[in-house]
Amino acid sequence: MIENDLFLRACRRESVSRIPVWYMRQAGRYQPDYRDVRKRYSLIEICENPEICVQVTLSPVKQLGVDAAILFSDIMVPIAPMGMPFEIQKDRGPVMEHPIRQASDIERLRPIDPESDLPYVLETIRILARELKVPLLGFAGGPFTLASYMIEGGPSRDYLRTKAMMYGEPKMWYGLMDRLGDMVITYLRAQIQAGASAVQIFDSWVGSLAPDDYAEYVLPTMERIFSELADLHAPRIYFGVTTGELLPLFAKAGADVYGVDWRVPIRTARGKLGRNVAIQGNLDPAVLLAPWPEIQRRAESIIDMGIEQPGFVFNLGHGVFPSVSGEQLQRLTTFVHEYSERALRG
Repeated sequence: MIENDLFLRACRRESVSRIPVWYMRQAGRYQPDYRDVRKRYSLIEICENPEICVQVTLSPVKQLGVDAAILFSDIMVPIAPMGMPFEIQKDRGPVMEHPIRQASDIERLRPIDPESDLPYVLETIRILARELKVPLLGFAGGPFTLASYMIEGGPSRDYLRTKAMMYGEPKMWYGLMDRLGDMVITYLRAQIQAGASAVQIFDSWVGSLAPDDYAEYVLPTMERIFSELADLHAPRIYFGVTTGELLPLFAKAGADVYGVDWRVPIRTARGKLGRNVAIQGNLDPAVLLAPWPEIQRRAESIIDMGIEQPGFVFNLGHGVFPSVSGEQLQRLTTFVHEYSERALRG
């Protein structure tokens, strides 16, 4: 049962007594307990075992005192049930067994049924919804980011095959985006219905697109996704990296909250997104490796900008690095709470 709803209140741009905080990748290799679990289980094995997945998801909430939990999973998890097997290779990331190369590869992709294809994800969410006293975030990958893995066959620096399909085979591209849009809608609806209080779409690589290309090839799918999730009344968050030039277009997508990376000051992001949405961000994760006075100085600046208008969630501009100290992250959480509480009191 949720006892601390600060995160949800901030997402709805309601008044809060202090700024809520959570961290992307707040469960991960910076934690000794997580490293011990990974000695025994792969990432996918953790995702497929509700008991272990619950343990990993809960651990940073207890350790850090954050105001939200995020389901431990991976954006690629629903891709295999669509008919595209993959493996996560050490030091590389997701690698597709058979990348998309022709129209028939897209036509073979099938809709997912979360209850039968991904029962372990929904069971994990149901357990967490009973045990957590803070909101639980579910998530999915953004269609562009997922498409890039499926087309390139793995991580890419230039997305040449992906863009070649966009520009040269638009019918194939839109067919793939339609299928991925359907999957994201189905998957996130199931997560919310199982007990997730909010959902975030990670579109990590969409910042590789020019604004005109985003508007033509991605935005229509994002508008459809957020529109079809609106009736569930769970906050919808959209996050991408290096997306400063895309923020005015992001604002048209229809999310309730927009995560911004460290390259865009909160005040600037608000100017591009407008006053009717909440903002999440955006300390550079690398700053967590700096001495405490520097971390505090930068966190203060972000908080000061964040509280200028209702609707702010403190987070990093991307995920926690494995080399970060858990004690430093815990200290930051406490500082954000205490500093913002004093600042909001005036």
